[in-house]
This record gives sequence, structure tokens and C-alpha cells, in this order.
Amino acid sequence: MSEIAKGDVVQLKSGGPKMTVQDLGDYGFSGGPKNGAYCVWFEKNKAEEKVFDVAVLVKAAIGSVTAL
Repeated sequence: MSEIAKGDVVQLKSGGPKMTVQDLGDYGFSGGPKNGAYCVWFEKNKAEEKVFDVAVLVKAAIGSVTAL
């Protein structure tokens, strides 16, 4: 399995929305994971963001992307 990189589209292993990895790093200083992925996605028209441990993420299958 290939590693997750900045710019990849990912999902939680348990499912959920497709998210874009904006940054990777050690977020342990703020109570987050040491091997974290800062992800962004949209819920309806609202941007959401959260840091996830990369161990709980998988690369998402990407279909066609609709440009705005």
C-alpha cells in the first residue's frame, strides 16, 4: 500500500466523506496524533477541517470531478 501524501484524496477506513490532505505532520503538541493528516472537505456548502491519524485513512477512489 502506498503512503498518503499531501494533496491525496482520502476517506476514513470506516467510510464518510472524501477529504483532501492539506498537510501532514506531528500534531502531538496539541493533543492530536504524532503522524497526522490535516484534512479538509465540504459538508453541503460549508468547509470542514480536522486532523486524523494516518492509520485510520485510506486513499479514496476518485471518479470524475466536477469543476465549478
